[in-house]
Amino acid sequence: MRQRIDKRRDAGFTYLTVLLAVVVMGVMLGTTTEVWHTAMQREKERELLFAGNQFRTAIGLYYLSHKRFPRNLEDLLKDPQFASTKRYLRRIVRDPMTGGTDWALVRSTDGGIMGVHSLSEMPPLKVAGFKAAGNKFDGAVKYSDWVFAYIPRQISAVPKPNFDSGGDKPLW
Repeated sequence: MRQRIDKRRDAGFTYLTVLLAVVVMGVMLGTTTEVWHTAMQREKERELLFAGNQFRTAIGLYYLSHKRFPRNLEDLLKDPQFASTKRYLRRIVRDPMTGGTDWALVRSTDGGIMGVHSLSEMPPLKVAGFKAAGNKFDGAVKYSDWVFAYIPRQISAVPKPNFDSGGDKPLW
């Protein structure tokens, strides 16, 4: 005798298995996309820190050569004061957050450019632990708060000797 197999009951089980597999794959794809997006934003942050520090260094070298800040960013590409080509930057680097070469300029009191910052208003992922000297970005709420400025050291007066209560031993 042959047994009859009820195919309608088995078809429902297969449908649920396929549906569950589609849901699991969707969740995995969503997680992968989120991780990829975060990794890409962190890479853009590293690029922004590198580019900003390149601007700060170039502006600092220009300032040390001329004792004033450049009037525009193109002065960093080819210094008009020298007969031979002197470059502080090879090109105006793009802002990785906006994708363009437009930067917000930080002007000094004499109108020169003492720094730049991004035009992006997005919140940064990195908010603490900046290692490079001069990067005071801890607690910044948007990328435009990351200001890369060259601040020249002021020549201070020679400090007077400071002696401890012993009277003859300098503290330095």
